[in-house]
Amino acid sequence: MVQAAFFDLDKTLMAGSSGMQFAKAAQERGLISRAQILRWGRDHIRYRIKGATDDETGEILKVARETLSGVSYNEISRMWPEVLAGILPRIYPEVLAEVHRHQDEGRLTYIVSAAGSDMVESLAQVLGMDGGIGTRYVVENGAYTGALDGPFVYGRGKVKAIRWLSELREQTGQEPFDLEGSWAYSDSASDLPMMELVGNAVAVNPDAPLLEKARQEGWKVMHFERLGRNLAIGGTVAGALLVGGIGGWLSRRRAG
Repeated sequence: MVQAAFFDLDKTLMAGSSGMQFAKAAQERGLISRAQILRWGRDHIRYRIKGATDDETGEILKVARETLSGVSYNEISRMWPEVLAGILPRIYPEVLAEVHRHQDEGRLTYIVSAAGSDMVESLAQVLGMDGGIGTRYVVENGAYTGALDGPFVYGRGKVKAIRWLSELREQTGQEPFDLEGSWAYSDSASDLPMMELVGNAVAVNPDAPLLEKARQEGWKVMHFERLGRNLAIGGTVAGALLVGGIGGWLSRRRAG
């Protein structure tokens, strides 16, 4: 069996919301309206104030499904360099250092997020991680239908997705995950199912419920600058990573 480290994305690996970066890029390309991006902004503000509650995240999923319905898969794929250009400067250096530590110690590293799987996988590729586990959407005749293809990777859905990947690894001749020896990182109590799945949980700038749970369980707590003023990756380096990482990832994706 192989150990792994699983990282939540929004407000854990990065400052802020990856969904907002997607919404901005989509609006610039005319894929969503001003009213829709204002709705994204409203939900993002509520998310930052209240945390990732079931109601808030359910509303975000609803907006994402409505936004994607009928949109060309290729059009969305062409957005990823723009989206990731907005995400990369918001990567927390402290958490990226944890990714590197786990890699140096021989663990696999994954992003686990409710965000779309293509974006999560491409970000993981750029950051040199082993993979991304995100929400998959049905594509028919080259366009998104708005339906889910698998679990919504949020809350208990993250547990389902991690277990599914572990089983898939075993079925394809790879080592399944040693969950007791694995790690999970998150900022929100909504990720308690994922954090309780593994033997080592780390709370990153945690919300109040997660901080209380972390203290009860004796979990490690990381506190640092929330606003992401210290950039993990500068603009020039980010551009180079995007050209190499995303270009290669998209080529392999199309070839597959």
